[in-house]
Amino acid sequence: MTEFVSVVRGVGGHLPSKVLTNDDLAKMVDTTDEWITARTGIRKRHIAAEGETTSDLGAIAAKKALDAAGLTPDDIDLIVMATATPDYTFPATATIVQHKLGITRGAAFDLQAVCSGFVFATATADNFLARGQFERALVIGAETFSRILDWSDRGTCVLFGDGAGAMVLERQTKEQAGDKGVKGIHLRTDGRYRDLLFVDGGPSTTQTVGQLRMVGNQVFKHAVGKISESVMESVKQAGLQVKDIDWFVPHQANQRILSAVAERLGLEEHKVVSTVAEHGNTSAASVPLAMAAAIEDGRIKPGDLVLIEAIGGGLAWGSALIRV
Repeated sequence: MTEFVSVVRGVGGHLPSKVLTNDDLAKMVDTTDEWITARTGIRKRHIAAEGETTSDLGAIAAKKALDAAGLTPDDIDLIVMATATPDYTFPATATIVQHKLGITRGAAFDLQAVCSGFVFATATADNFLARGQFERALVIGAETFSRILDWSDRGTCVLFGDGAGAMVLERQTKEQAGDKGVKGIHLRTDGRYRDLLFVDGGPSTTQTVGQLRMVGNQVFKHAVGKISESVMESVKQAGLQVKDIDWFVPHQANQRILSAVAERLGLEEHKVVSTVAEHGNTSAASVPLAMAAAIEDGRIKPGDLVLIEAIGGGLAWGSALIRV
C-alpha cells in the first residue's frame, strides 16, 4: 500500500467586523483595561453580529484557505469542522459550510474538543488522508463563543471572542511531499477535570444551550504541564527536538500560559506566534487564526517546522508538528 502524507496547501482566517475592547467591557462589568491586560494580555476581541453564525465565519475562512492554496471548492472531498458553538444541535455545521461552499461530494462532519478542537480535527483529517480515503480536506475551527458567555461574569466574559480559521490538507505520496507534511501528533483527554471548564446546559441535561463556566486558576495549572508534555511527545514521535521548531503556534487562551509553556519548553519568545491581544480566546479558531496571521505577514515560510497545540474543556489537549 502506498504511504501518504498530509501536506498543508493553504491557511486562511476570518474575524467578525464588530470589535469589543476592554474599555467597552468596563462599561458592562466591574473591570478595567489594566486588569484584563495584566492578567490575560487581551486588549480586544471580535464579536459576531446578530444573525452572523458559526457557519458564516467558517465558510469565509474556508474560502480564504482555498484561495491561498490556489484551489476551488470542487477540489475538496472532506470537511472536518471543530466547533463547540454549532449553528444547530444538528445537522453538523460542517454540512452547512459544505453547502455554502457548493461542495456536493465527499463527507463533512463536526468534531467537538472545545479549544483543542482544531488540533483534534487536524489529526482526524490526517488519518483519513494518510489511509488514502480522501484527497483533500478542509480543516476548520470556527466559534461564536459570545453566544454562550455569561456577560455578568467578569472572570470569563473578558476572555473570549468569535472567529474562524481553516487549513487545506492534501494527500501526497512521500516522494511528492519531500520533507513537508504532518510529522507528529499527540492527543489526550481526561474527563476527571470536566468541572474546570464546561457549559452548564445541553439537550440531554437541561434542554437549554447553557453558559460557559470556568475555574481559571486550575485550568492554568493543568495547561502548562499538560501542553508541555504533549509537545514533547509530538516532537519525539517525529524524531526531532524542540530546538528544531521554527514557530510555536499555541492556542491563544492567555498570554501568561503562552509564555509559561514556551519557557518550560526552552523556546525563544520570538518563535511564539501570539494573537491573543487582538483576538482574545476564540477556542477552536485560535490556532488557525494565529497560523494564518503569521503566514500572511511572512513570518511562517514554506519549509518551516510549525508546532501547534491547545488545551480545552474535557479536559482535552494535544499538539501537532507540521512542516509547511
